[in-house]
Amino acid sequence: MEFRRLGRSGLSVSEISYGNWITHGSQVEEEQAHACVKAALDAGITTFDTADVYANTRAESVLGRALAGQRRESLEIFTKVFWPTGPGGPNDRGLGRKHIIESANASLTRLGTDYVDLYQAHRFDHQVPLEETFLAFADLVRAGKVLYIGVSEWNAEQIARGAELARELRVPFISNQPQYSMLWRVIESEVVPASETAGISQIVWSPIAQGVLTGKYLPGQPPPAGSRATDEQGGKNFISRLLRDDVLEKVQQLKPIAEEVGLSMAQLAVAWVLQNKNVASAIIGATRPEQVTENVKAAGVTLDAHVLAKIDKVLDGSYETDPSLSG
Repeated sequence: MEFRRLGRSGLSVSEISYGNWITHGSQVEEEQAHACVKAALDAGITTFDTADVYANTRAESVLGRALAGQRRESLEIFTKVFWPTGPGGPNDRGLGRKHIIESANASLTRLGTDYVDLYQAHRFDHQVPLEETFLAFADLVRAGKVLYIGVSEWNAEQIARGAELARELRVPFISNQPQYSMLWRVIESEVVPASETAGISQIVWSPIAQGVLTGKYLPGQPPPAGSRATDEQGGKNFISRLLRDDVLEKVQQLKPIAEEVGLSMAQLAVAWVLQNKNVASAIIGATRPEQVTENVKAAGVTLDAHVLAKIDKVLDGSYETDPSLSG
C-alpha cells in the first residue's frame, strides 16, 4: 500500500480507502461486511470512510464493530453529516449547529471511538450561514472529537468560501469527496484548481463507476444477477444512467488496454483516478473480500501518458466534464 498526504496537512491516508456506502447494513450481511473490512486491513488499507446516513446509521455501527480491537492510532476513520437520520424533524438534517453537534456525538457512539480523523459536510447547505457551519466544526475540532474537517461534493466557489472561513477560524480544512472516474470528470476544470489553491485534496468515490468500468455489464444484455444494477435499495437507480449500450460498448474496448498494462479492468479504473495528483485516495466498496484484495493492487501503479491517451480516445464522447454538475 502507498500513502499520500491530504492537502497541505500532516495527515497521511492510504491511496486506496474502504467505503461502505450501499453495502454495510443493507446489501451485505454483517458477517460478510466484517470479512471485507478484514481483507482491507490485511491489504494495508488504513483509511475507512462512512456516513451517518448510510443504511440509516447502520453502516457506521457495522464499521465500528468491524474495526473493534484494532489499534485506533493506526486507522483513519472518516464520516459525514448533512442528510436526515432521525424521524424527519426540522433539525434532523442540514449543517446547522444543532444537527452537526448532535450528529457528531451520535456517530462517535456508533463507531465506538472518541474521535474521528475527518468529519465531512456531506453536501453544501444553502439554508444555513456558512459561518455557523464552520464554527460548529471548529468547536468539534477544539473539543478533540474531530481532528480535521472536509466536505463532499462541493463546487469550486463553495470550496473557496469554506477555505477562507477555515483560515479565519484556524481549523484544518483538508479535503473534498467528489465522484470521479474515467466516465465522470466534472471536477477537473474547476474543483481541482480551487482545491489546489485552498490546499485540500480529493478523496474520490465511485472510481469504478459503480462497477460499470469492470466490464461486467455487457451491451444488449441484462445486468448480472446480484449486481449493483439489480439492487433495489439504492444502487439500481444510481447506476442506471450509465447502462447505455453506447457507453458499455466503449468500456469493453478498454479491455486490451488493461491487458497491455497487466491490470484488471477494475484495477485500471482505480489506477486512473490516482494519476490525478490532487487525488489523495480512491474509495472502493466491496460485497466480497476478494474484491478488496484485487482492487488494492491499483495502489502505486503509474500509467504512462500513451496509456492515458488511449483511454481518452476510446472513451471520447462518453465521459462527462461539465463543471456545473459538481456539487
